[in-house]
Amino acid sequence: MLGKLPRIKDENVLVGFDKADDAGVYRLSPTLALVQTVDFFTPIVNDPYIYGEIAAANSLSDVYAMGGKPLSALSIVAFPEKGDLEVLEQILQGGFAKMQEAHCVVIGGHSIRDEEIKFGYSVTGTVHPSRVWSNAGARPGDALILTKRLGTGVISTALKRKTAAEEWNAAAVASMRTLNQQACEIALRISAETGDSIHGATDITGFGLLGHAREMALASNVTMELDHTKIDALPGALESIRQGAVPAGLKNNQEFASCSVSVAATVPAENETLLYDPQTSGGLLIAIAAEHAPALESALHAASIPARTIGRVLAHGEHRIRIL
Repeated sequence: MLGKLPRIKDENVLVGFDKADDAGVYRLSPTLALVQTVDFFTPIVNDPYIYGEIAAANSLSDVYAMGGKPLSALSIVAFPEKGDLEVLEQILQGGFAKMQEAHCVVIGGHSIRDEEIKFGYSVTGTVHPSRVWSNAGARPGDALILTKRLGTGVISTALKRKTAAEEWNAAAVASMRTLNQQACEIALRISAETGDSIHGATDITGFGLLGHAREMALASNVTMELDHTKIDALPGALESIRQGAVPAGLKNNQEFASCSVSVAATVPAENETLLYDPQTSGGLLIAIAAEHAPALESALHAASIPARTIGRVLAHGEHRIRIL
């Protein structure tokens, strides 16, 4: 629907909605730009405090995906009129704690009555105008690094069906609660040390790995080649798919993006399905000059971040995404 709106004519808008980027970027001066984003969703876990944490981590992720530093946040709350206020307090406390971890100040918010609980934040951050990681920056020859494992969507579905092992849920929750802050900071340092070698990035959330990779490929006018054997799954993710725990969002992602994807005959069906899985608070997908990818991957591993080089960027070919 945004594509039907007129494009904004303002030379200070460095990143708008036309490239499906993770956040908007508005230049204030030659050395300073604002990063602005908003995200909220319904509960994905039963524990209200953890739900608040995950919602905050997910909202912050868009700023990190642009190479930015979050500064302030406004909470967005929808809560039933006759709901248990202790539940709401726990949600807010969880979100506040995660924002404190990110050194991001919660300065207000807005709430409405709604039968369905929803929670998230509008986050404002800063970035240098010449160092924005946009969707449109990937270049042929770049390596692609993913900083988190996949599978939160199918594991959450298996949990609702009561077929998920507790260790599956624990691993998925731990991943969703983890900020992309450290991954972003390490990537910024490596990029600065290697002459701005990171050319673009996005975070993997509701559209799944292939949906977000497709957005980057379209914006950059390239093809992305992914090696399924290098893409790590969370414990239980592939088993959840084999059990049929496939969320509606995954099916929607596959229906929308599969026309842009070519898949080698050797790729197992469950591995292909996983690539469409909608993620909550997923990792960063980073396009970096190939010669500097080992340094970034090594630095991320040293910080116990489960990053892997999962593919490469090619000149635009027949399909936007190739799965090997």
